Amino acid sequence: MEHKIVDHLFRHHYGKMVAILTRFFGLSYIETIEDAVQDTFIKASSQWRNKIPDNPEAWLNRVAKNRTIDILRSIQAEKNRNLTISTGASSLQIDELFLDHEVADSQLRMIFVACHPNLHPNEQIAFALKTISGFSTKEIASALLTKEDTIVKRLTRAKKSIGENNIQFKYPNPEAVHDRMIQVMEVIYLTFNEGFHSTNQDRLIKEDLCGEAIRLCQLLLKKEQFRSGSLYALFALLCFHTARLESKISTDNQIVNLKDQNRTKWYFSLIKMGNSAMQKAVEYEDTSVYHYEAAIASEHLNAKTFEETNWKKISYWYEQLYAFEPNSFTLLNHATVCIQLSDFEKTLRLLNSIDVSDLGQRAYLYYGCYAEYYVQIGEKELAISFLDKALMKTTNRLEREFMIRKREGLLG
Repeated sequence: MEHKIVDHLFRHHYGKMVAILTRFFGLSYIETIEDAVQDTFIKASSQWRNKIPDNPEAWLNRVAKNRTIDILRSIQAEKNRNLTISTGASSLQIDELFLDHEVADSQLRMIFVACHPNLHPNEQIAFALKTISGFSTKEIASALLTKEDTIVKRLTRAKKSIGENNIQFKYPNPEAVHDRMIQVMEVIYLTFNEGFHSTNQDRLIKEDLCGEAIRLCQLLLKKEQFRSGSLYALFALLCFHTARLESKISTDNQIVNLKDQNRTKWYFSLIKMGNSAMQKAVEYEDTSVYHYEAAIASEHLNAKTFEETNWKKISYWYEQLYAFEPNSFTLLNHATVCIQLSDFEKTLRLLNSIDVSDLGQRAYLYYGCYAEYYVQIGEKELAISFLDKALMKTTNRLEREFMIRKREGLLG
C-alpha cells in the first residue's frame, strides 16, 4: 500500500519539488536537488512501511528541503565556506515557495528552462521529462523510442549547457514565447502518450501521467501570454483521450478494443471540456497537428456506437494530418481506418509505405495492423504469422495477452 502511495506522490510532486528547490538554490545545483528529492522518496518508501504521515506532501517537502541543505552544506564545507540557510528567514522563504501559486509559477519556469534554445531539441525533451514529470531514464527512452544510454548522455549535456550558457530560471522574452511553446507542447504530449499507452511491461495505462500532462496544460492556459490555438487544441485532445481511459481496461485487467468498449463509461464532463477548448482553438490563427488529432478523437467520441463511427471523415482528417506533417504513425493509424472502410487496396498501400524502423518500440502495432488486414481478407495463416511477429516485438504484458487471445481465436 505504501509503495503505491509513494509512487503516486512521486509522479505528482517530484517535478514540483525540483522546481521549487531549483528556484531557491539555483540551476547550478540542479543535480544536487534531483539527488535530494530522489533520496526523499527512497526514505519515504522505507519509513512509511509502518505508518504513513498525516500530511505526506508536507513531509516530503520538509525532508527534501533539509536533504538539499545537508548536501549543499557538505559541498560548501569542502570549499571552507558555510551555508547557513537551514533556519531563520531563508528557511521560511523556502516554505513560502511551496504555496500552490508559487509551485505553479516555479514549474512553468522549469518548463521554459528545459525548452531553452541553447539546448538541443533532443536534450530539451529528455531534460523536461526528467525534471518536470519525474520520468526515469528508461521511461524517457521508451517515450522517445531510443536507448537508455543515449538518454543519459542527453541529460548530461543538457545540464552542462545550462551551466555553460548561464541559463536563468525565468520566463522567456515575449518574442521568444512562440518558438519555446512548440517544444513545451511536445513535452506535454509525450508525457500524456506514455500514460495513455504506456511501454511499461505490466501497465498499459498510467493515469497519473495523463493527469500530469493535463495539469501542465491548464497551468499554461491560465496565463494569457502562453495561450494559442495549438495549446487549446492540445488540451482538447488530452481531454478527449482521457475521457475514454476507464473503458480501455476491463475489470479483470484485460485490454478492451475500441469496438467493445462500454461507451457509458466515457467521462462526458471531460468531453465537454474538450469541446469547449476546441471552440477556443479555432479562434486563433495558428494550426497544429493537435488540431487534426483532436478532430479525429472527437469523431470517435461523437459516435454513439462503433458501427456509427464516421470512418470516412476520420480518413479525411488523417489525410489532412499527413499532408500537414508526414509521419509513419499517421500512416499506420490511417491504415487501420481503411480496414474499417474495407478499402484493403489502400490499406496495403499505406502499410507498404511505412518504414517500420521509424516506429521504434511501437513496431508491434505495425505487425498487428498487418495481421488485422489479413484477417479481414480471409488469410488466417498470414494473420497468425504477423501476430507472431507482433508478439516478438511487444514487452507490455497486457498487449501480449490481448494478441495471444486474438491468435487463439484464429486458431479456434
